[in-house]
Amino acid sequence: MAYISGSKLQRWRPSVLPSVPRSYNPRALDLLRPFSSTEESASNDGQNPGSNTESAGSDPQLEPRNQKGTNGERKASPRTPRGKRPGQEKTEDVICRMMANRAWTTRLQNSIRGLVSEFDHSLVWNVLHSARNSEQALQFYRWVDRSGLFQHDRETTLKMMEILGRASKLNHARCILLDMPKKGVEWDEDLFVVLIDSYGKAGIVQEAVKIFQKMKELGVTRTIKSYDTLFKVILRRGRYMMAKRYFNAMLSEGIEPTRHTYNIMLWGFFLSLRLETAIRFYEGMKSRDISPDVVTYNTMINGYNRFNRMEDAEKLFTEMKGRNIAPTVISYTTMIKGYVAVGRIDDGLKLFEEMKSSGIKPNAVTYSTLLPGLCDAEKMSEAQNILKEMVEKYIAPKDNSIFMTLLTCQCKSGNLDAAADVLKAMIRLSIPTEAGHYGVLIENFCQANVYDKALTLLDKLIEKEIILRPQRSFEMEPSAYNLMIQYLCNHGQTVKAETFFRQLMKKGVQDSVAFNNLIRGHSKEGKPDSAFEILKIMGRRGVPRDAESYRLLIESYLRKGEPADAKAALDSMLESGHVPDSSLYRSVMQSLFEDGRVQTASRVMNSMVEKGVKENMDLVAKILEALIMRGHVEEALGRIDLLMHSGSTPDIDSLLSVLCEKGKTIAALKLLDFGLERECTIDFSSYEKVLDVLLAAGKTLNAYSILCKIMEKGGVTDWSSCDELIKSLNQEGNTKQADILSRMIKGGDKGPGNKKGKKQSTIAA
Repeated sequence: MAYISGSKLQRWRPSVLPSVPRSYNPRALDLLRPFSSTEESASNDGQNPGSNTESAGSDPQLEPRNQKGTNGERKASPRTPRGKRPGQEKTEDVICRMMANRAWTTRLQNSIRGLVSEFDHSLVWNVLHSARNSEQALQFYRWVDRSGLFQHDRETTLKMMEILGRASKLNHARCILLDMPKKGVEWDEDLFVVLIDSYGKAGIVQEAVKIFQKMKELGVTRTIKSYDTLFKVILRRGRYMMAKRYFNAMLSEGIEPTRHTYNIMLWGFFLSLRLETAIRFYEGMKSRDISPDVVTYNTMINGYNRFNRMEDAEKLFTEMKGRNIAPTVISYTTMIKGYVAVGRIDDGLKLFEEMKSSGIKPNAVTYSTLLPGLCDAEKMSEAQNILKEMVEKYIAPKDNSIFMTLLTCQCKSGNLDAAADVLKAMIRLSIPTEAGHYGVLIENFCQANVYDKALTLLDKLIEKEIILRPQRSFEMEPSAYNLMIQYLCNHGQTVKAETFFRQLMKKGVQDSVAFNNLIRGHSKEGKPDSAFEILKIMGRRGVPRDAESYRLLIESYLRKGEPADAKAALDSMLESGHVPDSSLYRSVMQSLFEDGRVQTASRVMNSMVEKGVKENMDLVAKILEALIMRGHVEEALGRIDLLMHSGSTPDIDSLLSVLCEKGKTIAALKLLDFGLERECTIDFSSYEKVLDVLLAAGKTLNAYSILCKIMEKGGVTDWSSCDELIKSLNQEGNTKQADILSRMIKGGDKGPGNKKGKKQSTIAA
């Protein structure tokens, strides 16, 4: 054996320790290395994982060898005793942990084989029992058998079948059962009973029946145990006629039923609502001198309750006590359930008190049975006392929906403090609270104007993100969150309202009332951009948007001095199918006009006219004037044309007068020409003003052309400046136009009606 010096040992540290368990202590290994080679130490570690399970900090025997005493002297720590260490990890636990953390490969199999010197019955059974899942247990079961490491016996086979049955891997279990003789293991009844029961729990009745029949073919003795298991399987699925046939077959085989057999049959018949059949079997049980026990009475009482026959149930309950059979908590709970079902809640309360006075403690089912009856009978003070009792004893009901019933009933009775106590009871009993529970309280607090308590609940709801929890049994109703959102939006807390509603949106809520309340809230608080963002979300999700929300949003933009955004909101309003009123149109147009956005205001005006709104003509005139003054004459003429078609002709005389005063001769000419073509009523003074400014500006041909059109329409014929225009035309070389105009004025021609005149007029124009 190689020897390693102490100094070298202290400097050397292994880099890899194969198969060392997590609780391995390296210091304990260091103490052994001076007596073995490095290879042997590593090999031993691989074969003995789990030999040291306590950490150095928790084992006093692993403290440093030399410690200082109270007087400063060194004292030696006690030596580690040989043999099994306290708290050592069991071999089967090590194997199960290895199978859970590693894939089932040849390497893992070799590691397990190197860990165990001999696979005995106890080890194999314990590994199967401790395996993390059925797949690992089955792999181990087959491996030790095929590798010749262990020959399975009845106990390990039974254990494997139980595991497979719980995992519903019934084909594997069936194969293992039928292959037992090949493995040298004899069949017995218990193995078949396990498989029959497993098929029954999986709801495969026909296979359970086949296995039961297979027992007879294979020569396996069937006793009352097999029949009881079969009865339970087929009655659980409502096959009461089949159960009766097999019961008769059992009697013909000379197998006597037991009390347990009759209890199963009675339970199954009541489950199938076969009252008369159950009564006959009950009488047949007594005729065989089989006395009922507490299970029998409980079954019969529960069966009578199914048919609301409380008088018969009371007789049995009294008979049971008369025969000195002490009622159990199930007996009392079943009776209370029957009283609640027929509306005799007072009798149920009396029995509840009798139960407690007899020293029988109510369980969760008892409380869950009694509380709904108290709520239905509107005995809310009694229900509150029962709930307090449950909290004191820390008994949670089996059905958590009872809390919603309690909340609703307490709120309906007007006792909001008691309703709040229900929520506190849920928290103390570790019952998951849902948004619906908070919603009931929030809604009722809001309706009672107790908004401070409603806000406290809302803060918890938002902070803990209870709305986003996966439970979906009780969602918050719109009547609850809309009241809360409306209150917040009306009191300057729209941001909180939006945070709350966005959590609801993540759960699929798309409530138009809530959306519109948020828009109103943001608009009132001077945050139109946030409101517009809500509008966009509504548009993407197809949620209807109301006109009032749009109005508030537009007004908010206008107050903030952002007319362009107000116009965008107005366009969105129109796209949604809403028609703004005249005052809203005026506000937007006025704001755009004052901001110098004349063309944008013109587009709003165009929209207003198209929607049939005929008010605001004074503002319309200002916009038209501004358009023309800025050179947007064609646009202005288009707007005038639209106005005329809608029956709202603007004051053209006024516009011509302004244009003439400000020297906009071409604009005035176009407007006058437009008026003449549309046969508008224009004053003589307006004609003269336009002609005068054209003549003064030297635009003689333009003046000639428009004068000809005026005269064609029967307008002015005695313009004072006609001679001056004729003179100017001659001076400029336009003698033909001057001659035509002279004849028109003198009456020689009514106008350029002949072809030559028309052509000259056109050239002049």
